[in-house]
Amino acid sequence: MKPEKITIDATVHANQQKAWDYYTKPEHITHWNFAADSWQCPRASNDMRVGGKYSARMEAKDGSFGFDFEAIYDKIVPGESFTYTMPDGRVVDVKFEGKGNDTDVEVTFDPETQNPIEMQRGGWQAILDNYKKYTESN
Repeated sequence: MKPEKITIDATVHANQQKAWDYYTKPEHITHWNFAADSWQCPRASNDMRVGGKYSARMEAKDGSFGFDFEAIYDKIVPGESFTYTMPDGRVVDVKFEGKGNDTDVEVTFDPETQNPIEMQRGGWQAILDNYKKYTESN
């Protein structure tokens, strides 16, 4: 039986276009795409079109562990939402809903089977919280 999808969210104090740009442009992704201060995202690329590839290197700052997070885009509504599929078949949906000078960002993803659901939820939420903090401070 497939586990239920996990949804995380954040309200970012930025207009919808800025929220979209800071989430999708590699020059911003490298500043927030990690769950803890002991980690980093030294590089990212994003071919934002259906069939295009997203790739981000996530690694511990001390070099002890790292991995490449990759996905292929399935659907894109510019400025509003996108869906991508990871190599293992898991799907992620990201939605941006502008509310004046704020934007609600919602990420729904298929969990993997190696780690507990709450650990996955916490990790993805920590990354989204880093995104929020970075976007609001720039």
